Amino acid sequence: MKEKIYTIPVTEAFGEDCECPLCLLESKLEMQYIDYYLGPSLMEPDCRIDTNKKGFCRRHFEMLYNRQENRLGLGLVTDTHIREQLGRIRDAAKPLLEGRGGTKGPGFPLRSLASRFRSRSAADPGPASKLLKLLMEIEKSCTICGRMEFTMDRYLDVIMYLWTKESDFRKTFSEKKGFCLVHLRMLIQAAEKYLNPGNRKEFLRILMQQQLEHMDRIEKELDWFTKKFDYRYNDAPWGNSKDALPRSIQKLKGYCSLK
Repeated sequence: MKEKIYTIPVTEAFGEDCECPLCLLESKLEMQYIDYYLGPSLMEPDCRIDTNKKGFCRRHFEMLYNRQENRLGLGLVTDTHIREQLGRIRDAAKPLLEGRGGTKGPGFPLRSLASRFRSRSAADPGPASKLLKLLMEIEKSCTICGRMEFTMDRYLDVIMYLWTKESDFRKTFSEKKGFCLVHLRMLIQAAEKYLNPGNRKEFLRILMQQQLEHMDRIEKELDWFTKKFDYRYNDAPWGNSKDALPRSIQKLKGYCSLK
């Protein structure tokens, strides 16, 4: 198989012995973006426009901070992000601060008890609706998550391309230990998106055969892991079960930072 620069990360991940090659791709990609956003990119105008708007999710803020590298750069980025969000929140909160009539006051104008408890219609979502929508948007937005999602979609495109064009990759793919459920779903979606009906049928058949086989395997390994806590099995060999618990969690939920 002739390698191209865009296929190398995928073929390297599929060359590893692991429970999910896509988890390997995701974890390496995440580390690359953590390095990137702690580096000189923090001062680049295009990068700052993006981080000012989106910021980072809880996980990636934790990872950036816990590196204890370039704290000044991270502080500057966080400061300008807060400043931009403060302006948006202040604008969205105006109805709550002014009341419906636009007159500033400690609260909303007094209304009769009947109107106060009246069911709100769909056409009148309430003065907090704009602010709630904004807060949910801020909560979900993350510069790193967005870039990872884009790049992972490109990797899935490459996997579908290699499956279609390269018999060596198809053989390698068929010999893997399945995938985590998160990436299983992504692979099925990619097959629906990128493969023609004939290739899709064959791909999904092989994918689900190996997935069910290896989920059954890991369940048996985890079952043996739990049995090893019974004194009756003290002298029995562990087999592959010593690390069955973290591997099972990864199989269910995807790449995790388990200690």
